[in-house]
Amino acid sequence: MGMLIERAFRRALHSTLAVVAVVSFSLGTTSAILAAPDDSPAASPAAARGSDADFGIPQVKFINEQIRAGWAAFNVSPSKEATDGEWCRRVYLDILGRIPSVVELDAFLKDRSADKKLQLVNRLLSDEHQEEYTRNWTAIWTNILIGRNGGMEENSLTNRDGMQKYLRDSIARNKTYDKMVHELIGATGDTAPGAANFNGATNFIAGKLEEEGSQATAKTAQIFLGLQIQCTQCHNHPFNDWKQNRYWELNAFFRQTRALRSFVSGTDDVRAVRLINEDFGGQGNPPNPEEADIYYELRNGLLKVAYPVFVDGKEISKSGYLEDVVRRNELADLVIQSEYMPKVMANRMWGHFLGYGFTKPVDDLGPHNAPSHPELLDYLGKEFARNSFDVKTLIRWIVLSEPYGLSSRGTSGNKADDPLLGEKPQFTHFYLRQMRAEELYASLLVATAADKAVGSYEEREKEMRDWMRQFVFAFGNDEGEETTTFNGTIPQALMMMNGDLIQKAVNCEKGSFLHSVAMNNNLAAGAKINYLFMAALGRKPTGSELSIANRLFAARGNDTAAALQDIWWAVLNSNEFILNH
Repeated sequence: MGMLIERAFRRALHSTLAVVAVVSFSLGTTSAILAAPDDSPAASPAAARGSDADFGIPQVKFINEQIRAGWAAFNVSPSKEATDGEWCRRVYLDILGRIPSVVELDAFLKDRSADKKLQLVNRLLSDEHQEEYTRNWTAIWTNILIGRNGGMEENSLTNRDGMQKYLRDSIARNKTYDKMVHELIGATGDTAPGAANFNGATNFIAGKLEEEGSQATAKTAQIFLGLQIQCTQCHNHPFNDWKQNRYWELNAFFRQTRALRSFVSGTDDVRAVRLINEDFGGQGNPPNPEEADIYYELRNGLLKVAYPVFVDGKEISKSGYLEDVVRRNELADLVIQSEYMPKVMANRMWGHFLGYGFTKPVDDLGPHNAPSHPELLDYLGKEFARNSFDVKTLIRWIVLSEPYGLSSRGTSGNKADDPLLGEKPQFTHFYLRQMRAEELYASLLVATAADKAVGSYEEREKEMRDWMRQFVFAFGNDEGEETTTFNGTIPQALMMMNGDLIQKAVNCEKGSFLHSVAMNNNLAAGAKINYLFMAALGRKPTGSELSIANRLFAARGNDTAAALQDIWWAVLNSNEFILNH
């Protein structure tokens, strides 16, 4: 907070120091206000949204019933419904990856339709917002499949542009989730766009084949089946009945797969990568492709043999000949036919929109990790599969549900519902969380109208990557995963306050966003302040905030541009702007 105020001090005239400090402090503490208990009476859950509570959608109705049953069982009560402005900001962030513009927010707030939430969700999921929807979910799934830094390492076998092109094309066409999973697991071809046999889906597997395909095995199980089996590579699972043999039986599906590299002439620099399937002779001596066995070592030193067997016990041919069986294709079939795949996807999507899944982490559905709402999780998985694995349909159910529409303010009746203390979430209120780095970037552009700037998709993507390098730090762990985060640390806060994007945002030169607001003669000073708050926070200023801002105008000698510049900088650097609430 001290740096925030110090920066404001440097901007203000000597006579306005105290006022700017108050403005900065007021805006900087909004996260505490948001998290503060709200003990005013709450409407009953069923009555809170009136007759449109379930929007006539049976899946939304079931979600609400199950969540309410959990509240009753744990003797907790829900918070009030979020305001229209809060909900609108939230749903834009979660679906499109950015906050709404003032025009979009104002249109929603003025809409008096009983089903305006349903209408907005349908619009956000329609062709009208296809480009933004595609960009947001491409970024999310790229990070899931190859990590934030995947393809950016020197001589990486993963081509990040290739991965993103595949996802962008698939998401833009609303390709069903089962088809995408099948393509990702079974892909062959070149990893880089422009190559003769380009297939961007190959980038999920191409960089995970070292150490006998250990990462391909672990990540396939984790991402698509919700089974974290990596530790069973060397020993039986310590907390459930997953045995070492099951890891190696799954690993056997990847033994026909190779990543062929070509190099820049005269160097060791990788020029291109092609993912192929080829006959596998097994590890026996001599090789026996008809029963292509692999071996693994128990802790006591004994060697055991493994053949391809799926996690539910289904076996396929032991042959290593491609003419008999293509193992990864068989694996892809088994994954999309399994009960695990739709369930872990439902859990992942619930976690994205509600802040927590029914399990923590969302991709660990093992027997040792019981879900908070098992019946609801099973139901959502089955309904997702029954509705042709359509991701947008699953999104619609979740964002129209009662728990998603609750205020982020806790009450005395739900203070026990705190997942940060290790409790299983009961979703009595919307859990505060910081924006993802990508969301922050896109939201800054929208708040300052910089999203209207001309530039190709590739140019804008490069600009975002360059900006995000300021925030994202990656550290490998024993499973080869990244622990990357945008977490509001002091270096990140300083970059927000002093970085180029913020400097552009608060620029008041002719042609800038702030200049257009300051010079708008159709808006009084109070209306200009309202506009800035709506643009960044999705709400009008409180009476006390407006009073402080008016005092700042007076202290600035009614220099509108300078006063608005201080206010705008403080708003963009407030906790409330950076939070999804």
